[in-house]
Amino acid sequence: MSLDDAARDLLFRTARTHNGWLARPVSDDTLRELYDLLKWGPTSANCSPARWVFLRTAAAKERLRPALSAGNTEKTMTAPVVAIVGYDLQFAERLPQLFPHNPDAKTWFSGEGKQALAETTAFRNGTLQGAYFMLAARALGLDCGPMSGFDMPKVDAEFFAGTSIRTNFICNLGYGDPGKLFGRSPRLAFDEACQLL
Repeated sequence: MSLDDAARDLLFRTARTHNGWLARPVSDDTLRELYDLLKWGPTSANCSPARWVFLRTAAAKERLRPALSAGNTEKTMTAPVVAIVGYDLQFAERLPQLFPHNPDAKTWFSGEGKQALAETTAFRNGTLQGAYFMLAARALGLDCGPMSGFDMPKVDAEFFAGTSIRTNFICNLGYGDPGKLFGRSPRLAFDEACQLL
């Protein structure tokens, strides 16, 4: 069983990074449906370290404004939803719930000398979940505008102060305005990016 060409186009070939948005809201139910789809993507030891903050109101987005680079401000302020995609450095606390068949899993990442492993695991798997998030959004008919042009410490201070969560990237969500798309950039060919051994 595989997806047909229309589904492959929706997820990859015709999907674009959007810079402008139609004045069409994204419902809370759609955001819940989005999470309920993306959560099934695999992570190591089912650690699921990604955390999301969905900014839906003008007031919430204004809290983000000081952290945005100039080139990202307008498209972010006008997006129906802005998702802050973070990762929890204390994800191992949830392993008894998420990986119950191995009662020792928490100890793999907790304790003296294991901080670097926990940080690497949280960032890698949180990034994977961020990618699942964008594919799930596209599967639900939403457009995405992921970006890294912002001041990460400012976002952490504003939204994650006093927690073990750190910002990974920001992704605008909504229904994109096709008139504001940039031209499609090229991609590497198979032989430029891959080896068969």
